Amino acid sequence: GANSYGQLGLGHKEDVLVPQALKDVSCKCQDIASIAGGGGHSALITDAGQLFVCGHNKDGQLGLNHTEDVLRFTLCAALSGFCVKQVACGWDFTIVLVGSGLVLSCGSNSFGQLGLPQISGPCLIPQKIESLKEKVVNVAAGLRHALAATDSGLVLQWGTGMASRAKRASQGKALPLFLTAREPCEVAGLEDVRVKTVAAGSYHSVSLTDEGHLYVWGSNKHGQLVSRDIFLAEPKKIDTQCFSHEKIGAVWSGWTHLVARTEAGKVFTWGRADYGQLGRRAVVPGGQQSTASEQCLELLCNIPVSVPCLNGASQV
Repeated sequence: GANSYGQLGLGHKEDVLVPQALKDVSCKCQDIASIAGGGGHSALITDAGQLFVCGHNKDGQLGLNHTEDVLRFTLCAALSGFCVKQVACGWDFTIVLVGSGLVLSCGSNSFGQLGLPQISGPCLIPQKIESLKEKVVNVAAGLRHALAATDSGLVLQWGTGMASRAKRASQGKALPLFLTAREPCEVAGLEDVRVKTVAAGSYHSVSLTDEGHLYVWGSNKHGQLVSRDIFLAEPKKIDTQCFSHEKIGAVWSGWTHLVARTEAGKVFTWGRADYGQLGRRAVVPGGQQSTASEQCLELLCNIPVSVPCLNGASQV
């Protein structure tokens, strides 16, 4: 893939067309628990709870207390006292969830995406988001906004990255506070559900409830929210009919498309499709390949459709 900033961790900045094994990395003797990628940086967590990072570091998003790009996966020593549970990478910032339920962030804070209103410039080492009082169980990072799901099922959002699109679509109406917040703010409209997982795209947000339902809000430019509206200012539930009335067990988000796996193992994709990111051709509801016009094909990609070859996938 693209490697302009060394985000592949291979020790150079040349793009790579064929997967290559990492060499000479300090984490290679440990099992990898998870990986994440942002605008130009990458992060991985080992089974021991250590965080390794590489790539673009102009705003300190690697948390290494400097702003030089890093070409190989390097231990984030500032987190040595924590057991890292999850990492989410935005365009130029990083959100870290540790085992105790605390959330830390580093990188650019130009849009309040760090949840640290007291910091005006870039943050070069991970800082605790003090305003998150409740234990957090899941985090997500969009282009310039972030999300957290708490142990009690609340969803909080911060960062103003979605605000300009929201204002254009609102036609003068007041925006919900969470769309313009620079520190964690509860997302209105989810009071009657308990959320266990969150995901984020460039300008949209997603939450998965403990009952297996998906709620979405934000930009719908590419039909990723399964709505006729161009922008959803508050969460909207995606009809379970879209998933053959099966409960959703997991959800993942790209910048402008979504992937969901049902509890039965079916994988559905929808949203932007011009780079083949849905892993399928546009199909009509009956399952037949469509020969419709380009405009109609775009509409058909706005409908969640099962991709049989992905069924049973544990991670996307």
